[in-house]
Amino acid sequence: MGTYGKRHIGFETLMAAMLVAVLAVSGLAWSMAEAAAEKADAGKTVAQTDFQRLEGKWVRPDGGYVLEVKSIKRDGSVSAAYFNPRPVRVFRAEIAKKDGAITLFVELRDVNYPGSIYNLQYDAATDRLKGTYFQAVERQTFSVEFVRAR
Repeated sequence: MGTYGKRHIGFETLMAAMLVAVLAVSGLAWSMAEAAAEKADAGKTVAQTDFQRLEGKWVRPDGGYVLEVKSIKRDGSVSAAYFNPRPVRVFRAEIAKKDGAITLFVELRDVNYPGSIYNLQYDAATDRLKGTYFQAVERQTFSVEFVRAR
């Protein structure tokens, strides 16, 4: 039987077809990865917008202590200041969303504040920060809340 009627695929044609298939799969994978990244960024943007509601000055009615949330970065770090009534060094401040609630962690390290910690949760219904304050010198934890300064 002769070669008439039979198709032979050349090496170059086979390689070109394989290259097209690899590029198609790679393009699909890249497109899916890009879509996932955009979705993650959209989630961060929503969280970032929610977090920004906490920016501003907050006052503890039981003593006049002031917590100022100046700026919130995408990674959850917060630029904050604390006053009693003089400035107290804020060592670290972080914001997160846990179980649908916005939480704020603030660690103070200064004279008479050797690692005192606020663990606060934002209550949107009352526009207050509520939680606990660990007073490091006395090694005691107190329930506290902050109201927005007007």
